[in-house]
Amino acid sequence: MLDTATMNPNESGEQARFRARSTADAVARRSYGKLVAFLAARTRDVAAAEDALSEAFASAMADWPRNGCPANPEGWLLTVARRKTIDAIRRNPLREIASQDIESIAAVLAVAPMDGEISDDRLAMMFACAHPAIDAAIRAPMILQAVLGLDAARIASAFLTSPAAMGKRLVRAKVKIRQAGIPFRVPAREELPARLGAILEAIYASFSEGWTDPGGADVVRRDLAEEAIYLARLVAELLPAEPEALGLLALLLHAEARRRARRSQTGEFVPLAQQSPALWDAEKIEEAEALLLRASALGSIGRFQLEAALQSAHVDRCRTGNRNWPFVLKLYDALFQLAGSPVVAINRALAIAEVRGAQDALDAMPDLAAGPQLAQYQPYWAARAELLARTGAQEESRHAYGIAIALERDPAVCRFLEMRRSALPA
Repeated sequence: MLDTATMNPNESGEQARFRARSTADAVARRSYGKLVAFLAARTRDVAAAEDALSEAFASAMADWPRNGCPANPEGWLLTVARRKTIDAIRRNPLREIASQDIESIAAVLAVAPMDGEISDDRLAMMFACAHPAIDAAIRAPMILQAVLGLDAARIASAFLTSPAAMGKRLVRAKVKIRQAGIPFRVPAREELPARLGAILEAIYASFSEGWTDPGGADVVRRDLAEEAIYLARLVAELLPAEPEALGLLALLLHAEARRRARRSQTGEFVPLAQQSPALWDAEKIEEAEALLLRASALGSIGRFQLEAALQSAHVDRCRTGNRNWPFVLKLYDALFQLAGSPVVAINRALAIAEVRGAQDALDAMPDLAAGPQLAQYQPYWAARAELLARTGAQEESRHAYGIAIALERDPAVCRFLEMRRSALPA
């Protein structure tokens, strides 16, 4: 039985459709990954689980405006998706699954707790996506799509590749999971190091996608950031002795703690140096510091710990006025040795400017030949513009600011960059 629907007899057809769409959107944001993971963990077929859930949402859009939204929409969707999964398996013309296996899968799916709590198999699915049999470069993107429901275009943007290429690689990876019979479970401790990196990278990428909405006005992006912190907590609780898991959670909490301060009351962009520490979330910062302390005691330094330590140093400088730039530069030196990415190089150059001057910083900036994507990276041009201005190269600075403004999609950041450009001497 499906849950009793809630209906308003006075609603117009348009109002009913809007109510159904709003409910479906809320469920998708809140429970997409949990529902896909529940189905995929029992069939070992991520693509089939996604297809079945997509069909269930389509059914909801036809049924809910007419019959009302169910009291338990997740249970309703899972019931429909479960039936569609079983039907799809039985209709499979290739007959890759034996009859007894079909009935076994049907029996497992049939015990889904429709009226109770749906088991959360997202962590198990993340480890399946990070299995050594899956190409290392596609593990984090797989997790982003399967657990968070991001489409290929958004994932491709995060990983600096084309949507078409990313879509093909995601399809191949899902086929690999099914054909290789990769289990959906948290692996034994000796298997963790080979998989943990992809999981942490995916969580970080999803948070970064949510972080692009500073004010939290975009519900989808805000939910991504919250979901990333939730998943980071899951991993840290599962692996309390893994310093990088603790470091990642500390990093996300430090960043999230400053969300309110990133915009003024009128919606203008506020850079870190001008933010009011009174607007920061002190509890999140305190938790992040405790996690970082625990991680450092485990004796193994990694990328996420170093990035969290940098956030901690920035917090200390802003709160106390202590110009700790030499220490910040040491952290960036270590991070650059470990990661060596152009993004780290840009931030390291800005720290060099505070310690050794703008010309040394310009010399340390990554060359555009380091990667074609760098020319389309707004922070590169904004940093270059700032450093050029400090050396007195005003015209070159204006040009760099112009490129940064053209590349930026956030109107508030565009206004901030325009203001910086306008402040240059004539």
